[in-house]
Amino acid sequence: MRIKICGIMTIDQGIAIAQMGATDLGFICVPSSPRYLNLTRLVELVAKLGSVANTVGVFADFSIATIAHVVTLTNLNSVQLHGMESIEFCQELRQALPANTEIIKAWRVRNSNDLELIQTYSPVVDSLLLDAYHPDALGGTGQTLDWQTLAAFTPPIPWLLAGGLTPDNIQMALSQLHPDGIDLSSGVEVSPGSKDLDLVDRLFANLRSRLG
Repeated sequence: MRIKICGIMTIDQGIAIAQMGATDLGFICVPSSPRYLNLTRLVELVAKLGSVANTVGVFADFSIATIAHVVTLTNLNSVQLHGMESIEFCQELRQALPANTEIIKAWRVRNSNDLELIQTYSPVVDSLLLDAYHPDALGGTGQTLDWQTLAAFTPPIPWLLAGGLTPDNIQMALSQLHPDGIDLSSGVEVSPGSKDLDLVDRLFANLRSRLG
């Protein structure tokens, strides 16, 4: 299973989290986020952490030129779009990015109509990510999704579950749903951007217990 820990802000924590078992490390490129990394810092972290995990840059309503510029400078493996990007935007972004750069389209789910809408992106992106809706924040809010609403969600491409996941509820989430991956941020933090490595360790212990 793909396990993404998002909002990484230090090299030491990124290395430790990857050694525990994270397959993906996420970096926030949105200036309004408390987990934001400026370009200089992003280049530094990806250079050090790209050898230990897949690196994912999180963007929201940026221009295609800006995203392509950041990816070219940093060598990010994946781009996560967390704004209102259209299908056409994703198609154009694909042409602007280096070959083999993954595009993940995130969606903040409010109801079943959102689940239908996000699946229309399947032909133009590589993966989907479902997050909890919050009117004032793009992610990292600690709010959970209505897992029952997601029970019938079976898109034709891989998808990741986000939104309020913690070491304590991950087993329950995976008993009800079968995502291809999970994405945690606030659920393993002391404060925004500062990960609690004891919580991360507990997360992986509970995952091993659940997944075998």
